[in-house]
Amino acid sequence: MKKLISKITIRSILFFLGISVLGVVFFVFGYVFWRGKEVVNISFIIDSPSGMPIGTSGGIYPALMGSIVLGIFSALVGGIFGILTAIYLVFYGRKGILTNFIKVSVSFLSGIPSIIFGLVGYTLLIYKLGIPRSIICAGLTVSAMIVPFVAIRVQKIFRENETRYMQESLCLGIGKEHTILHMILPSCLVEIISTVALGMAYGMGAVAPIMYTGAVMISSMPVELNKPFMSLPYHLYMLVSDGTSYEYAYGTAFVLMVLLLFIQLACRGIGSLRDGAQWRSRKNKVE
Repeated sequence: MKKLISKITIRSILFFLGISVLGVVFFVFGYVFWRGKEVVNISFIIDSPSGMPIGTSGGIYPALMGSIVLGIFSALVGGIFGILTAIYLVFYGRKGILTNFIKVSVSFLSGIPSIIFGLVGYTLLIYKLGIPRSIICAGLTVSAMIVPFVAIRVQKIFRENETRYMQESLCLGIGKEHTILHMILPSCLVEIISTVALGMAYGMGAVAPIMYTGAVMISSMPVELNKPFMSLPYHLYMLVSDGTSYEYAYGTAFVLMVLLLFIQLACRGIGSLRDGAQWRSRKNKVE
């Protein structure tokens, strides 16, 4: 009887916590949408900002595209370095001072506030190297922030699923490089892409790394990487800071949330399709 009561109590608490999380998510989405519903429409998505101060009318299209371009650039650079770091730590790094130092450094970087990445990016890229404020500077800064995010999660993917391939290949006399390129990476490609996409969403939502390195209040379409650009998080930050149009601020926030949610759902969907395909493959083999 006592065990039954404990079981019911634990399940009730967990159920309540799960419902609470869902409630918070729906409340935030609902509240943001309700406050910005007057401005969220097609023209708000496809028009450029206007009005005086800027952003109190018009749309957010340049900021939307700027966020997407920044996310893709940072995901490519940060994703590649994060994946390479994970490959080294899992398959090449031997137990020693260097490997432990790299692991500690990756963990340390994952906990650094984003404002510090922005400060370091501004100091090194703009002040020291003389690179103008641009998508390149902002993208490299956000990439540095994404590297530990990707590296930690890809390490987990490799250790959970792919180390056995390496052991079996080494027993058969197959080299590490061939195993990694032709067996391990293809077999977990979907999980890696999902991780990089989540890192892109993480970087797209940050304000501090880009406010010093490339984001501006008003700009044209981001067609050149060496020019300043608009970004949804920075545009939202400026609207809230000025306090001139909270409706447009909430409308911008809602579009940003939908964009990040779409990326998250796409990653989950790809992972679910992959799991379903693997399950059907195993079922067919059994039959």
